[in-house]
Amino acid sequence: MTESPSQQKKILVVGAHPEPRSLNAALTAFAADRLHAAGHAVQVSDLYAMKWKAVVDAGDFPHEPPGGRLRVMAASERATVRGRLSADIAAEQEKVRWADAVVLQFPLWWFSVPAILKGWIDRVFTSGFGYGPALPPPYGESALGGRRALLSVTAGARQSAFSDRGAHGRLTDVLHPLQHGLFWFTGMAPLDPFVVYDANDLPEGSFEAATRAYGRRLDRLFTDAPVPYRSLAGGDYGRDMRLLPGVEAPGTAGPDLHVRPRG
Repeated sequence: MTESPSQQKKILVVGAHPEPRSLNAALTAFAADRLHAAGHAVQVSDLYAMKWKAVVDAGDFPHEPPGGRLRVMAASERATVRGRLSADIAAEQEKVRWADAVVLQFPLWWFSVPAILKGWIDRVFTSGFGYGPALPPPYGESALGGRRALLSVTAGARQSAFSDRGAHGRLTDVLHPLQHGLFWFTGMAPLDPFVVYDANDLPEGSFEAATRAYGRRLDRLFTDAPVPYRSLAGGDYGRDMRLLPGVEAPGTAGPDLHVRPRG
């Protein structure tokens, strides 16, 4: 469904797969086309096509004194605040600032993101940009507040393997470091992930079903309720950043402790 002009938004889609004919590349292109068709402005960062450098090193902060000990957090904050980051990092930060929503498209490799996407996260979300002492506190309306965030993930395993009794554990737990530790930490509002299971040999009919389901999720990118993570400013945590006793529902454990009851 096409949204009215007043609802048109800006979306950054970050894709991470080395094969341009892959399922992930197809989903990246599908998302860009669907969002464009709805009247939104879209930018795509195809990390492999960009030959994105995946490691943080001194070259990210070219104005640091040569020969000194590299203290990454302090150096990244100085470079961010002074506008002296390497050009590739600065360009990606501008895309995130520009965006009303960020979509990460990736295959689940070893229960995490591909190294190139981890490198994008490590290098782009610098101190002074995604977090830092001069910015609002994390886990709430912090540095990047006002933006929505969606993980679109492909997994080779079947869905049952990522269930509460599945061998791999719940997918919500596997993705917690991204949903809570990246998005919510920086103030972005994470939506429930979109996942394609059994992705290694997806039949044509299953791909069509997946894109139909993904299209519905993209249509609701700005209307679906985000995951209701608890805010540090919401009275659920003490000064030590530990959840206060008795806040959670009985029987709650693990990452679910940090999610308010839905409904």
